[in-house]
Amino acid sequence: MIAASTHARRRCMHRSDNVCFRPEPAIHSGGMMSIDGHLAASLGFPTTKYMAVERERRWLCRAVPDGIELRTERITDLYVTGACLRLREARPLSGGSATLRLTRKADVDSYTRLITTIYLSEEEFRMLSTSLPGKRVHKLRHRLPRKSGVVVAVDEFQGELSGLVMAEAEFESAEQLSTFPAPHFSRFEVTDDPRFTGGSLASHGLPHNLSELLAANVS
Repeated sequence: MIAASTHARRRCMHRSDNVCFRPEPAIHSGGMMSIDGHLAASLGFPTTKYMAVERERRWLCRAVPDGIELRTERITDLYVTGACLRLREARPLSGGSATLRLTRKADVDSYTRLITTIYLSEEEFRMLSTSLPGKRVHKLRHRLPRKSGVVVAVDEFQGELSGLVMAEAEFESAEQLSTFPAPHFSRFEVTDDPRFTGGSLASHGLPHNLSELLAANVS
């Protein structure tokens, strides 16, 4: 089990430094986490009307588990320079329509962030993709069957991040997040390690000790 943080860090989802850290009261007790309105405003969300709360955990894996994925998407994420914005292109390998979206995220803590998303047409996506500055991350996302009502996915990174495999799960409540068991194929949890956030990977690449982490014995 994990302990829920009672403080927020004022930062974009892909900041890897401490420049924007600022502790503030963020979380009220209860099964469904609620976000203080003043905190949301300080993170750039002046109204909660179009805001969602994202709860997530991540685990480092040695490899993609065999034969259990439901479907796979090819994902390219553009982390926009100087902003808390991510432009995502997700295309199913089996064909079908792509999901194209521009997202703004801000961390409340390592497990929780505020999010708002705009879905885009192909034309809108092409315009933004060619005009926005930033760094890209390429990966295959393997979506697995639900476990205890939770969606789990395994990201197999490509290009300069080849060799990195991470599982992630999203949760509807703080209670669900804190009691969810680690996937059996994972090595250990890296939710609290900022080196494994998407923006940090885009900016700084693989952690230098990744092979040692994967080889380490984990109790």
